[in-house]
Amino acid sequence: MKPFLKWAGGKYRIINRILETLPKGRKLIEPFVGSGAVFLNADFDEYLAADTNPDLINLFNQVKAEGHEFIKYAAPLFMPKNNTEIAFYRLREEFNYCIDVHRKAALFIYLNRHCFNGLCRYNSSGKFNVPFGRYKMPAFPTNEIINFCQKSKHVTFEIADFNATMNKADTGSVVYCDPPYAPLTPTANFSSYTKDGFDSSQQKMLAIRAQELNLRNIPVVISNHDTQYTRSLYSEASIRSFEVQRFISGNVKNRKKASELIAVYA
Repeated sequence: MKPFLKWAGGKYRIINRILETLPKGRKLIEPFVGSGAVFLNADFDEYLAADTNPDLINLFNQVKAEGHEFIKYAAPLFMPKNNTEIAFYRLREEFNYCIDVHRKAALFIYLNRHCFNGLCRYNSSGKFNVPFGRYKMPAFPTNEIINFCQKSKHVTFEIADFNATMNKADTGSVVYCDPPYAPLTPTANFSSYTKDGFDSSQQKMLAIRAQELNLRNIPVVISNHDTQYTRSLYSEASIRSFEVQRFISGNVKNRKKASELIAVYA
């Protein structure tokens, strides 16, 4: 089942690799839900999907609650007159100052499909700042949203950090973590997916929390870049490594493969 959002580092392309590492359980907990590719394709009785990005969680809750009515409301934004640079920056400005959660959710889908590579990035003031993507004609993801609505009946969406979310894990829970990735090189910057970023101390804390839950017989699975740094972080886990094609670079020739790992605490 394909997510309705484009997402940097989204797991849809490698979903089978992830699903085969997830232990069986009653409830799947995702502290970094992103586009939702994992819960959309996993088979659990219950789901807790959390993220620190309030715009993302607001969108998911709006879609869950309204379904087809939300499609009718948001789809008109995907018109040729809005696929211009002038219209994009006008709507991006509206999004950044919008206080109507319904309107803001619709604008989030518009920005996601019209901005450069579907990136989700905010500046230090918390304003969405990804530039116009210059696509021929972005399509509104009607079918993907319909599928999402069906699956979301079993999902609780929450705005929360990974610590608070992992605190809710109990017997029968399986935790899958897809944090902002650690840099491939020591000089590279960490992600600015949210205005607060995700630094090395948080990477370390995530690994510590995974070990703690594992000691309580709650399995945890984590995705990240495969580097010496991440292998040292996850030294207590079973590690699987593979290469993934990158799609973010503006220059297609620079979209090389990168090594990723899946760390399994079980």
